[in-house]
Amino acid sequence: MKKVIKNIFKIFLLLLAAGIIFIAWANYSIKKESSAFLSYLATDVPETKTALLLGTGKTLSNGMPNAYFDNRIQAAIDLYKSGKVKYIIVSGDNSSKDYNEPEDMQLALMKYGIPKDHIIMDHAGFRTLDSVIRAKDIFGQHKLVIISQKFHNERAVFLARKNGMEAFGYNAADVNKYAGLKTNLREYLAKAKVYWDLVFGVEPKFGGEKIEIK
Repeated sequence: MKKVIKNIFKIFLLLLAAGIIFIAWANYSIKKESSAFLSYLATDVPETKTALLLGTGKTLSNGMPNAYFDNRIQAAIDLYKSGKVKYIIVSGDNSSKDYNEPEDMQLALMKYGIPKDHIIMDHAGFRTLDSVIRAKDIFGQHKLVIISQKFHNERAVFLARKNGMEAFGYNAADVNKYAGLKTNLREYLAKAKVYWDLVFGVEPKFGGEKIEIK
């Protein structure tokens, strides 16, 4: 019995080690493959019809402002006003009556002078995968600039390019590493899951009628 338990424990350790190695490899490869397409400077971003602004909550669970949200909004404003993009898809979660990321982003952008008819709402961006694929399949965009923090853009741009899109990332200002510790740790697992999604051809939760941006 002791021998069986010992062997089970060895297998568990081997699987754990393999999992850690895979997560480390996934993070390294995604960062490496996407790095050439990311920048903090609008001057480095090619002129493109459309930007994709990835959603996050306007406030934290404690009611305080969410720096990830504020910094992404500022980046979107800067990119639009630089003349690099004409339209912005605001894509995020709208899974409950009281939580509407696309609407919050739309209102914030309009507050700073971006016309409403230049902001396209995507209420079904429940995951980064959904937001990216829907930008192509629903809104007809095969070339776009993705706006989020660098760690998030690495994954989003990688996903977009693996799905046949010419994607670039415009990095919003980062958040204090201690304030964003939980988010950054979760990102390690999210990058590993990208390969699962690619291997098994995972698709967005919702499709819908095409609304091509012309």
